[in-house]
Amino acid sequence: MQQRPIPWFWISLGGLLLLLAPGPAGRLLLDLLGGITLTLLLLPLLLGAAGWIGWQLLRRQLRTCDACGFSRVGGEFCPACGSASTAVESPGPEAEDVRQMTIDVEATDLTADPERSEPGQR
Repeated sequence: MQQRPIPWFWISLGGLLLLLAPGPAGRLLLDLLGGITLTLLLLPLLLGAAGWIGWQLLRRQLRTCDACGFSRVGGEFCPACGSASTAVESPGPEAEDVRQMTIDVEATDLTADPERSEPGQR
């Protein structure tokens, strides 16, 4: 059975930390080690959040081909089957422009005549 060597480097580094800890250099070294430790602990959370946001942004850009169901990120033609995309095509002349439409709303006061109110309301 082979014996492991004694980690003199780590023992001496720990002793140096204990000697320097009360001074400004020791505090700086401890703050630096604490910052590195905190970064290593929080790095998976930060990477996970960045990946989730990236996936949400990519998912908004995905288009599904009506012919074959292939998902792609834009383009006029499907790279799998070659069919034209219906989402990219411009609407024909029969399509109505929603910005030009008007909706008329007639307001009625239901508190003035309680007999006219529908059942389930008030």
